[in-house]
Amino acid sequence: MRKHEIARITTMLLFVMLSALTAFAQNITVKGVISDGQINEPLMGVTVREKGNNTNGVVSDLDGNYSISVKSNATLVFSYMGFKDEEVAVQGRRSIAVTMHSVSKALDELVVIGYGVQRKSDITGSISSVAGKDINKTPVSSAVQALQGRATGVNIIQNTGAPGSSTTIKIRGTGTVNDSDPLYVVDGFIVDNIDYLNPNDIENVEIFKDAASSAVYGARAANGVVSITTKRGKAGKVHVTYDGYAGISNP
Repeated sequence: MRKHEIARITTMLLFVMLSALTAFAQNITVKGVISDGQINEPLMGVTVREKGNNTNGVVSDLDGNYSISVKSNATLVFSYMGFKDEEVAVQGRRSIAVTMHSVSKALDELVVIGYGVQRKSDITGSISSVAGKDINKTPVSSAVQALQGRATGVNIIQNTGAPGSSTTIKIRGTGTVNDSDPLYVVDGFIVDNIDYLNPNDIENVEIFKDAASSAVYGARAANGVVSITTKRGKAGKVHVTYDGYAGISNP
């Protein structure tokens, strides 16, 4: 074979390879739907970005749809709070559906406060949590009495010895503003007291003792906040329970 023919063939091969690489690296529009792998529902607000390019990214819409222009040989990174990050190679595809899986352990390490998020280890002294299952074990007539001795830095005092008498809560001692009671929040609604609340209806109790966690409630939270979440209906079999208590008072 002559030298000029070899050179011509080599040139043609190089041209074909360069054309293939150029076509493989050209920008394409990738679309798809992002869903929750546990409940099979679309995820809104998922961040979709091109790996290695922090300036090229989009967010999924209300129906979990996304659309992004990337190189055909790029890798897409899907990230969402509480879910494991997913990396998917495009490989020239124009439609990619992604299923994300929740990571509950990561959520347990964070606590959402008034104006931000902090690590749980940083605020263990300012927020006390009492589970409803612990409250239900105590045979008491009021929700406040059920909290007695279960939260650090919280003094719960029964005003008289009579059964069913009123109870006072003091957070951070008696040095609070006007020595007043804390703010009570039940399922997001501010109430004057929680004497009406059945202890067996409580799912969880959070007591906010520092300024950062109670800041969202303003000056009303100067003496702390007692936030209560009540139980909700659950799917499955019907469960019926009955609890009865009686008290006797003598002069």
